Amino acid sequence: MRRAAGAAALLLALALSSGNVVHADDAPAPAPIVLAHSVITHHVVHLANGEALAYTATAGTLTLRNDHNDPTANVFYVAYTTGDRQRPVTFLYNGGPGSASLWLHIGAFGPRRIVTSSTSPIPPAGGRLVDNPSTLLDTSDLVFIDPVGTGYSTLTGKGADKDFWGVDEDIRAFSQFIRRWVAANDRGGSPKFLLGESYGTFRSAGLADRLQNDGMSINGVILLSSLLDYADDFGNPGDENVPDAFAIPSEAAVAWYHKKVPDPPGDVQTFIDAARRFTNDEYLPAILRAGPLDAQAQAHLAQRLHAFIGLDPEYLQRANLRVSPARFEGELLRAEGQIVGRYDGRFAGSAMDRNSDEPEFDPSYEAVAPAFITSFTAYAKTELNWHTDQLYRALPGDVVNSWNFRRRGFFGRVLAPSVIPDLREAMHVNPNLRVFAANGLFDLATPFYTTEYELANVGLDPAVRARITLGYYPSGHMIYLNDDALHTLRADLARFYAAPPVSR
Repeated sequence: MRRAAGAAALLLALALSSGNVVHADDAPAPAPIVLAHSVITHHVVHLANGEALAYTATAGTLTLRNDHNDPTANVFYVAYTTGDRQRPVTFLYNGGPGSASLWLHIGAFGPRRIVTSSTSPIPPAGGRLVDNPSTLLDTSDLVFIDPVGTGYSTLTGKGADKDFWGVDEDIRAFSQFIRRWVAANDRGGSPKFLLGESYGTFRSAGLADRLQNDGMSINGVILLSSLLDYADDFGNPGDENVPDAFAIPSEAAVAWYHKKVPDPPGDVQTFIDAARRFTNDEYLPAILRAGPLDAQAQAHLAQRLHAFIGLDPEYLQRANLRVSPARFEGELLRAEGQIVGRYDGRFAGSAMDRNSDEPEFDPSYEAVAPAFITSFTAYAKTELNWHTDQLYRALPGDVVNSWNFRRRGFFGRVLAPSVIPDLREAMHVNPNLRVFAANGLFDLATPFYTTEYELANVGLDPAVRARITLGYYPSGHMIYLNDDALHTLRADLARFYAAPPVSR
């Protein structure tokens, strides 16, 4: 069903080069129109306080349409509701770009959750679902959404991948889905929250502003493991200084965990605070100064950096004091023939190539992904009564590989996009919009120091800054894999939802 963006143009170019004429009949045919449908089931979840909460689960698809009202996609979702149409409703999704929502769904906040063990792999066929005492359902109705091309969401009618696989295209599609779902379910009077993880936070920041412009205000945005500016997280070509620097406090936490730093303090938080000060007061001023450091200053800074991230000082000098997170993941445990995880630096795996600069895989992702996918597809069939012959697309590579990262106003140039201006505008326009950002201390994919820097640029006005809250957890990128971290996060979110509206 996938039709690659630009396929028609490529067909025309090939035809012209061969002297052939392309006829309209040769163009890709529209996808068959499949009608949206849903399945309703009724359940009970037992909460942490011992209470039983009855709820309705609706697994279904919602049809998106283009400007001519033609169907373009059927978006798969699962909604958990309790019957009170004035309750808050939260829209949840993961990142990628191109990830389905199963991770947040059965890993974190849905009424059923897969049993995890923090830093131990889950047996691929051994995923077990139990009632989730940390579900958000006792606080808010929940709608989990799979972006087009992921999960069970598919094109239909005149839809094409290029209509959905891009920064602004994705935001536009999610805005339409949320507005259609709210209208169809008579939830206009409900407080509305967005909860995204990783690239889902990027989506949320742009989506809050887009929904505001489309006539719908959002009460709160919850960012899990934030990615808000690609330049800060990944850098532009030839400019890796800032992303490498922002990762140092997270790398320090990982090096502390693996006992690779000299004379570490007894608790990781003390060490992280010192790494923050080092990064801000010593490292960044040194590498951003005009001109190179002299030999003595470079050797001193290498020793100082070694004290925090554990890598050999001579290696750090050869690297010109600039080590990307990926190279750190490959270097920290090289002597043991191991690599550390990108999503969670506490995980370690055997290196496929002990001389490789960067790991060939992420042991923290591979430790859990098969069990999540197997468990969710079984759950959808047996408990949600969703029967299909489709394969569930959890994190398909074709989506991110085809993603359009160009944003409006970039004049066609390929630049690292940002949604910080979107979030800044949304928070200034809507004085009741609040933001909660949750961060895993051992997350090397989206380091917490980057989030601190980026959100400081959102809340320049003190009144705006006061509506931004940050939380920190002893976890990796997927905070909820750690039971204790999830329970703490859930308590923090309860306070976030309960906060009264901000008075003007």
